[in-house]
Amino acid sequence: MTKLYIDAGTSWSKVLEIYEDENDLIKSQLPVAMDYYSSQLQQDNKDKTVNKRVFILPSRLLGELNINFDGATGHMAKNRLKPDGLYQNEMLSLAYGAKKMLSSEELNNATIVDIGSRDVKWVRFIDGKYRDLDWNGSCGSVTGATVEMLSKFYGVDTSKIPPHKEKIPVTCGVFAMEKIMDDIASNIPPEIAIAKYINGIAYNTWKFAGCPEKIFLSGGFCLNNCFIESLKYYCEVSPLGRLVLLEGLF
Repeated sequence: MTKLYIDAGTSWSKVLEIYEDENDLIKSQLPVAMDYYSSQLQQDNKDKTVNKRVFILPSRLLGELNINFDGATGHMAKNRLKPDGLYQNEMLSLAYGAKKMLSSEELNNATIVDIGSRDVKWVRFIDGKYRDLDWNGSCGSVTGATVEMLSKFYGVDTSKIPPHKEKIPVTCGVFAMEKIMDDIASNIPPEIAIAKYINGIAYNTWKFAGCPEKIFLSGGFCLNNCFIESLKYYCEVSPLGRLVLLEGLF
């Protein structure tokens, strides 16, 4: 029998399936077609071997999957639980996941920042214990979604463009859109205008998190090299990947 967990974001969802052996997958609720989105297969060797399949898929597909989950977090998750399933606040999932993934030495002084499609949140540990957190759903709105839409519209691969030291002083993706388009209308190449916007996000993220010396980064921006290199203008960066909240669910 498998256990299913989901971090259901606005744009992308991460699904974790835990099983004991391959025979469990015969009765899996996940359709074979989802193998197309499978991101990794990993084993965790602690008290016993735990097999895990992880899928990353567009959240718009969740409506096509008639599946209820054992545990869930994220904006799109509350109505997708089994009767005895657990919904967990995203901040708790971020904190639990980070504590699981970081060493005791790293947790002596750690600021973990998660940037999603529509918000920015962070949690801080001092001496291995939770100390503080904050969540920005207004000024952090649609930051990730805006980058994704712009990159598709202008055909720019944000994982490959270099960072730009100049930044667009953005408060959120909605207000930044006008400044980006003004730049492009002024014959500034789209990749430079978008890089300036990404640097603005990086700067705002660093300031919002309290200007730490180091940020452990969670979320889809871990795949965005331009963002990571822009954030390095302000602090040290250690990407943790897209599965931190998912790790905090079980």
